[in-house]
Amino acid sequence: MKAKQYTVIGLFAILLGFMPVIEAIAGELLLPQQIIKSVSTQLQERLKDKSFTQNFAQVTQYVNGVISLHTDFSKIAPLVLGKHWKTATAAEQERFTHEFQTLIVRTYSRAFVEYNDWKIRFMPLEMPNEATKVIVKTEVLQPGQNPVDVNYRMFLTKGEWKVYDIMIDGVSLVTNYRSTFNNEIQNKGSLSAVIDDLAKRNAEKLAPKKS
Repeated sequence: MKAKQYTVIGLFAILLGFMPVIEAIAGELLLPQQIIKSVSTQLQERLKDKSFTQNFAQVTQYVNGVISLHTDFSKIAPLVLGKHWKTATAAEQERFTHEFQTLIVRTYSRAFVEYNDWKIRFMPLEMPNEATKVIVKTEVLQPGQNPVDVNYRMFLTKGEWKVYDIMIDGVSLVTNYRSTFNNEIQNKGSLSAVIDDLAKRNAEKLAPKKS
């Protein structure tokens, strides 16, 4: 169980492209692949500065600024909440989207700080000219372990390719979180209570550590 947990936590960083990149197995990288590579390279260069990563709030702010350009949280949030999104008020939808984005960013930021000995290998991508959705398939390479399949679901919106889900060994991030939040809503009795709890946890995790 611990080995599996280690793998999943370490792979959290892959969604936002935190690890070094290996070129595609064959051919040039297509635009959706190039985006994943570009984000990866940008974050890798900045976050290898150990003095910078000592300030976790600073790290998450930087990461959020980079990945928010290429990850559509306004699409992810409704997918995660599922049926609960339709019954949520506009204020609840806005709050959940914000707090969920904060959750994702801080989780992946922490994963990068703790696990950084990974590399990504891009698999060949067949993409018709008129495609509006693609799955960017990659393998994550870890020293001494078998490659892990990590696939990005991306869609074209307003001329830009953005991530809206990731599958790790066939398991969807969106589906996992949907199950988690559905259970929390049932246990707490309302979406509002779940958002309040999420906001509290986010604030605690991002609060400066007392010396």
